[in-house]
Amino acid sequence: MIRIVLVDDQPLFRGGIAMVIDSQADMEIVAEASSADGLRRLVTETDPHVVLMDVRMPGVDGITATADLIEGFGSAAPKVLVLTTFDVDEAAASAIEAGASGFVLKDAQPDFLLAAVRAVAEGSHVVAASATRRLFERHRSRSGVPGAEYDQLTAREREILLRAASGMSNAEIAAVEYLSEATVKTHVSRILTKLGARDRVQLVVYAYEHNLV
Repeated sequence: MIRIVLVDDQPLFRGGIAMVIDSQADMEIVAEASSADGLRRLVTETDPHVVLMDVRMPGVDGITATADLIEGFGSAAPKVLVLTTFDVDEAAASAIEAGASGFVLKDAQPDFLLAAVRAVAEGSHVVAASATRRLFERHRSRSGVPGAEYDQLTAREREILLRAASGMSNAEIAAVEYLSEATVKTHVSRILTKLGARDRVQLVVYAYEHNLV
């Protein structure tokens, strides 16, 4: 059962999303909130797998709330899937930088929203191509030389970093590198640790930020 905390300041929209999610046998809303104030406490009390949250709200916005969850819970933080009205949204890109696992449009089809929640809960990421371009363009404009953390990577890990940054899956990387998927997964985990990145999205950001791709 995927446990979800739903945060949105619009009661009617929040109610509609809750109805869609509660209709699924493998999902449940464990808490709802109209703002992100006190979200860390709510997460502590309900232990959700996913926080589904509006990126733009009065008071504490989705970006700040995402960063606060990562700071407070570290690797144990729930996955964050942000909701946005715009397909090219600077706020959504900033939420991804802060640690969100992706975003979906508020007018997305219910089936897409449900698939996105499941994907994020399983550790995948949902990022629209338009937002990805915006995010990468911003990072390219301030690209720099990799720091000492990059020097810790082995030659193989650098190859895998570049392939992951190009959007290849573990299976695709395994095929071209003549490795097992389990070995690739181990390499990716080590790369994340060495670079201080939380997930594959942040690996891609790192690669673009330092002009590696």
